[in-house]
Amino acid sequence: MKKLLMACCMAIVFALLCCAPAKAAEHKVITGSELETMMKDGAPLVIVDQREPELYAKGHVPGAINIPYEDDTQKQKEIFKKLSTNDRIVFVCHGGPMGDEYGELLMKNGYKDVSNVKGGMRKWKGAVVK
Repeated sequence: MKKLLMACCMAIVFALLCCAPAKAAEHKVITGSELETMMKDGAPLVIVDQREPELYAKGHVPGAINIPYEDDTQKQKEIFKKLSTNDRIVFVCHGGPMGDEYGELLMKNGYKDVSNVKGGMRKWKGAVVK
């Protein structure tokens, strides 16, 4: 009887583990130096500067597009339509938190290769385009 009870318990645990939802992958947090390496490796890259347009105009990472941060969920959905789930995406914001937020949202919505620059433009030491 004990063996049967143990076998049933093991079967239930196994079934629960197999049916548990898989955890979504997380976005990567990279340094400015790592972004510079990515920019040179030749693979397609979408750099998204999340700062306000006036800050973007004063100076941004070469090749970056400006898609200002938006905390309204509906507006975020519109923003995400501008990016492909297959793009290699890197967020750059003021200091990092907004890129982390968008990185998590994108990964939860099927995007595959999303990164955020730790420290954002405050820590960026590379070239700047005005």
